[in-house]
Amino acid sequence: MPRGQRRPRTWDVPRGGHRRVVAGIVDGMVTPSPVVVVTGASGLVGAAVCRALVERTARVRAVVRRAGSAPALDGITEHVGDFADEGLARAVTQGADAVVTTVHPMGSPRDVQHWVGVEGTPLLARAARDAGVARLVHVSTAGVYDRSAGVGDVAEDGALLPEGSGDYPDTKNATDAALAQVGGLTTVLVRPPAIMGAGDTSVWNTLRPQEIRNGERRANPGQTWAWVHVDDLAALIADVATGAVETADDPKRGPVAGCTTPVIVAGEPATWRDYLGTVADALGVAPEWTDEPAWTGQLLTDRARGWGWAPRVSLARAMDELRRGLTTRA
Repeated sequence: MPRGQRRPRTWDVPRGGHRRVVAGIVDGMVTPSPVVVVTGASGLVGAAVCRALVERTARVRAVVRRAGSAPALDGITEHVGDFADEGLARAVTQGADAVVTTVHPMGSPRDVQHWVGVEGTPLLARAARDAGVARLVHVSTAGVYDRSAGVGDVAEDGALLPEGSGDYPDTKNATDAALAQVGGLTTVLVRPPAIMGAGDTSVWNTLRPQEIRNGERRANPGQTWAWVHVDDLAALIADVATGAVETADDPKRGPVAGCTTPVIVAGEPATWRDYLGTVADALGVAPEWTDEPAWTGQLLTDRARGWGWAPRVSLARAMDELRRGLTTRA
């Protein structure tokens, strides 16, 4: 390919006859940029996904609850409302090539988590399917997997937590199952662990450190602390949504067309000594180390790497960003 030309991005046609889309420069002709809907576009993950999509020349329909809260970037159009509203869901998915869902109200009452995840997200998925959208990329969580003490490394086919494990894993598992029942889409369930990244709503850079400041400092220092930086997470999501990751018959090579494919994303190995030690040092408090049984395995990312993804943010860089953010606020 001549230097300076962007490799075309393709969407495979899933069962049901959805259109094939190519974006880039082919034989000197500019082809259309993909249109991607992003829910939760004002949040830590949603905003990062919007930025990554714009970098890939996509046109983004950013769905937010508050006017003026979407990233202010060329290529982004803000849509204000509830993505689970049938009218908005139909309107925002018309003519779109992919949909990315990032919203789940972790920490909210169970009935709210259920409504948003198990009811609302599949409603949007059905609207996308009916509109002829090719791909749905859903931000799930590695928290659906059993990572109790004694469990080894975890891949996409790892054992899921049983019902009754908690409001968050229960409703996230139920959401994934509900999306798998929506036919006619190529659906990808992206499963990250702790998501690092600066921001007022960042759980691991802002909210969890507040809890640590308030006394929640107990952990086994050797327990695995699986993590990924939001920029690396957004990069995979954007590549899948824009079709840079092509579909394949084998999930080792890409999402399976017309099916639901989970994929784990995680950064380099780390322990709670890395995370809690960094936060405690930045806040000037002492961690409370325990020797209770803990998971010491790893989240395996072979599938994501087979799709061409690799984390770029090192643990050292993520911890430095975390430390700087905490000391600046202090």
